[in-house]
Amino acid sequence: MTRAGIVTVVGRPNAGKSTLLNRFVGEKLAITSPKPQSTRKRIVGIVSRPTVQLILHDTPGLLHPRYALHRAMRSEALAALDDADVIAYLVDGSKGPVEPLVQVALLDAPPRAPVVVVINKADLLAPATRDQLARDNPDAIFVSATTGEGLEELEARLTEFLPESPFLYDAEDISTQHLRFFVEEMIRETALEQLDDEVPYSIACEVEEFREDRDPVYIRTVIFVERESQKHIVIGRDGARIREIGSDARRKVETLLGRRVYLDLWVKVLDNWRRNERSLKRFGFVLPEDPRP
Repeated sequence: MTRAGIVTVVGRPNAGKSTLLNRFVGEKLAITSPKPQSTRKRIVGIVSRPTVQLILHDTPGLLHPRYALHRAMRSEALAALDDADVIAYLVDGSKGPVEPLVQVALLDAPPRAPVVVVINKADLLAPATRDQLARDNPDAIFVSATTGEGLEELEARLTEFLPESPFLYDAEDISTQHLRFFVEEMIRETALEQLDDEVPYSIACEVEEFREDRDPVYIRTVIFVERESQKHIVIGRDGARIREIGSDARRKVETLLGRRVYLDLWVKVLDNWRRNERSLKRFGFVLPEDPRP
């Protein structure tokens, strides 16, 4: 008998969802950043054991949307809840009491799938804080996505809720997404690391050309920003900043591909793209027909 199903990982921004996905898969699939809202789309990681396959869906942080991109991100998270066989509700244990998922996600009713409360950052909790959280949430599992603490117990609990099923993907697969997607995400992650204030949130990346038949692999990518002033910041004086972003991102992409890479970066302005539905659709975002408050 084998089990297989979708494990949707949800929680507030910066709860550690992407770090948890990467730890489970054993590869860096999702970008991580101390800056909130770094995950914009659902990211799929596949974990295959001898008799179990977990299809993990990392989701954008649950937030109150302020503009169109936020609405698309929230819609993506809610759709992932609907798709789940089991939900791992990840909570930052250092932020205080655990709020109900229904309240955090602004749901009209509890989700269909069973919910496992996962209290993350257990390695940072004082003993008294951990004891209080355990008393208040007796069924919760304490983990540290950074160190790996508690992940075996969490996997065992999640497996209990997966349906009996043949594997849904080849056991060697670790994701369903294309290399172009991960290249775009690695460039955006590098921008998050190197740029301050609002600029990183105004960045979108689009791979225009991906030539694996060349050595080094040729990848032409456009970094889009919302204003001309942001373009100057990303490029930097005499092109210093864009060269630094390109150098750091290239090393990440080379690790992913296991090959030498020539990363050709360009910067363009796409006015106010985060609030423009047409631009969002260009980047693959789906806006809800009836946006929730």
